[in-house]
Amino acid sequence: MGLVKHKWYRFVLCTTVIASLVVCYLKLHSLSNSKGPMSEHTLEYFLNKGTIQRKDAADIEWYHAANSKSKLTEALQGSAQMIEADVFLRGQDPKVPIMAHPPDNDSDITLQDWLKEVVKSGKGIKLDFKSLAAVSPSMTLLEDVRDQLQGPVWINADIVPGPRGTATPLDPHVFLQEVAQKSENDVLSLGWTTGWDVDADNPGYSWEMVHQMEELCRSLKQPVTFPVRAALLPVSFPQFQWLLKQSDRYSMTVWTGKHDVLTVEDLLLYRQNFSKTRIYYDLLESQIKQFKGLTGYT
Repeated sequence: MGLVKHKWYRFVLCTTVIASLVVCYLKLHSLSNSKGPMSEHTLEYFLNKGTIQRKDAADIEWYHAANSKSKLTEALQGSAQMIEADVFLRGQDPKVPIMAHPPDNDSDITLQDWLKEVVKSGKGIKLDFKSLAAVSPSMTLLEDVRDQLQGPVWINADIVPGPRGTATPLDPHVFLQEVAQKSENDVLSLGWTTGWDVDADNPGYSWEMVHQMEELCRSLKQPVTFPVRAALLPVSFPQFQWLLKQSDRYSMTVWTGKHDVLTVEDLLLYRQNFSKTRIYYDLLESQIKQFKGLTGYT
C-alpha cells in the first residue's frame, strides 16, 4: 500500500511540474512570436483580445488608484483595459503589501487579495510602488499568481529626480535588482519625481535627467515605458526624441496632474513625430476627448 501511495505522489508531482513548464513555454512562445518590437507587446495583447482595433497606444484606457475593494470592483466592471493601483507596506501589523497611496498607510484590501480578483479579469495591471519596503514581498505575491495572470503587468516607480521633484525617488539600483529578474516579461515603468507650480515657470526634463535614466535602462532586457508629465513636454521634445531613439524597447506614458495647466494642442508635436505604438496617454477623460478631436490628431 505504501508503494502505491509513493507512486501516486510521484505521478502528481511530475504532472504538476510538467503543467507548470507547459504554461511557461506557452508564455515565452507567445512573446517570441510577437510581430512587433518589445514596446508593442501590451498593444498586441489587447488587439488580439479585441478591446482595441489598431496598434495605437492612445486607444488604451486607464483606471486610476484602484486602492480599495469598491474602486477595484468599479475598475473590473468598467471599460478600461489597464488598472493602476499604488502599493505600500501597511503601517501596522501585519505589515503586508496593501493598496494605498501615502499619506494613507492602511487599506481595506491587501495586494494578495487584489491580485486574486484581477487574475479573473484578463485586464492589464500597473503596480505603482511608493516604498522600497513593499517591493520584495509584492514581487513574491506576484510570482504566486503568474500562471493565472492573462493581461500585461507594468511595474512602476520613480527612480530619478526630475523637474521640481521634491519627493525622494526610490533607489534605482535596489529597485531594479528586486524587480528585473522577477519580471522578465513585464513592462518596467520608470519615471522621474516631478512637481508643478502654477505661479512660476516650470522647467522641462533636462538632458542630465534623461541621460541618467537611459544609463539605468540600457542593460535591461524588458520593455521600458517612461511616465512623463504632460505639462512639461512642450519644452522637452529634443530630450525625448533622443531617448526613444536609443532602443525599440522604449515607450512613453504621458500623464497629467490634477492641477497642471495643460494645453492639449502641445501634445500634437509628439503624436505627429513618434510612432503611435510608442506613446500612451494617461490623461483626464475630458483631455483625451479634446485631444482626439484636434485637427492633425490622426
